[in-house]
Amino acid sequence: MLLFDHVSYSYPARHTPAVCDVSLALEPGCRIALLGANGSGKSTLARLANALLLPDEGCVVADGLSTTSQQTIRELRKLVGLVLQDPDNQIISSSVLDDVAFGPENLGLDRAEIARRCKEALALVGLTGYESRDPNMLSGGEKQRLVIAGILAMEPRYLVLDEPTSMLDVTGRNEVRAAIDALHDKGHGILHITHDLEEALEADLVV
Repeated sequence: MLLFDHVSYSYPARHTPAVCDVSLALEPGCRIALLGANGSGKSTLARLANALLLPDEGCVVADGLSTTSQQTIRELRKLVGLVLQDPDNQIISSSVLDDVAFGPENLGLDRAEIARRCKEALALVGLTGYESRDPNMLSGGEKQRLVIAGILAMEPRYLVLDEPTSMLDVTGRNEVRAAIDALHDKGHGILHITHDLEEALEADLVV
């Protein structure tokens, strides 16, 4: 379970908390849609999920691992994958395959395991056959699916998606939504931050 337990967070020099006393539980296999106006703290909550930010009060725990423990933060980030709005901010390699392999390589896995994970992740998001392509030449929807594949190659149990379709055209949005549906079917816990009510309707729970 990914658990937010009475979590509050304030940015320095701001008087109003970005997140105030939020409690939320995400189970594996559950899909939660998180809605809210701009500035309501949605992206802050996403960053609290895998220790990019640390709560001022309360705690965030994934399968018993707290975001505030430096001893287990590496393991926690393997459990909780984060996909941001702009895929260009998360693509770092010159080929699709290298980009997906980056995470598993940094885990120190052997080549056979890395190859298996990359193959499965690319298949799940519909990018099989794209391995040698330059990520910069992909469409917006393909780039976002590539980012999701890179996260999946780390084999997280929970995925936090921060408005992953907000910068895409209709085709790109449909591609990413199909990938999210596939992840849900595979049993990942998904926290989907969105402004799109059609996307929210696909969730098990709306917050």
